[in-house]
Amino acid sequence: MTQQSLQKSIVVLVSGNGSNLQAIIDDISQLKINAKISAVIANQATAYGLTRAEEAGIPAIHIDHKSFANREEYDAAMASHIDQYAPNLIVLAGFMRILTPAFVAHFQGRMLNIHPSLLPKYKGLNTHQRAIDAKDNEHGASVHFVTPELDGGPVVLQSKVPIFDQQETQELADRVQQQERQMYPLVIKWFCEDRLKMIDNKAVLDNKILAEEGYAIG
Repeated sequence: MTQQSLQKSIVVLVSGNGSNLQAIIDDISQLKINAKISAVIANQATAYGLTRAEEAGIPAIHIDHKSFANREEYDAAMASHIDQYAPNLIVLAGFMRILTPAFVAHFQGRMLNIHPSLLPKYKGLNTHQRAIDAKDNEHGASVHFVTPELDGGPVVLQSKVPIFDQQETQELADRVQQQERQMYPLVIKWFCEDRLKMIDNKAVLDNKILAEEGYAIG
């Protein structure tokens, strides 16, 4: 069996800039992750993530959510497109839509998301400002498996950054994104090496159930 045949297939969903997508593309090109991105799908035609995909020779697909009567129809169409690539893993990289339970169930255990907060804190939007407003000492990002609960799936890995006095929201967001671009490819690498799984709604790495905050580095 060749190394090529062992490659995992990944489909990435984006809505915007796709900086995390680019980090994944870069790590795959540098052979740090034994995988192939089979397609990048965006719900926004203007998503720069589609341009990143095209420049990397990856099929770039726009599926406009406004063309469907409701969320259920859109997610069903998207799932049908994704299934054509028979992916081992679906990666949400700034995909700004709430997924239906049917879609999540269809890809249960093989869909990851990255969220800009130290979950379970600050699910949803505007996480950086919320952390500043709460006068938190630290903030960060979490990679987690996707479950029907919004930003509620088991956490695999978190990375923390300090919140400084008079911290500007955009500066904090930039620092968190720097961490995201390091941690997301690492978690994807674990999954593609069959080290990471979701079992009984728990994140399991190297056959060990991870703590609520995920894998502890250092």
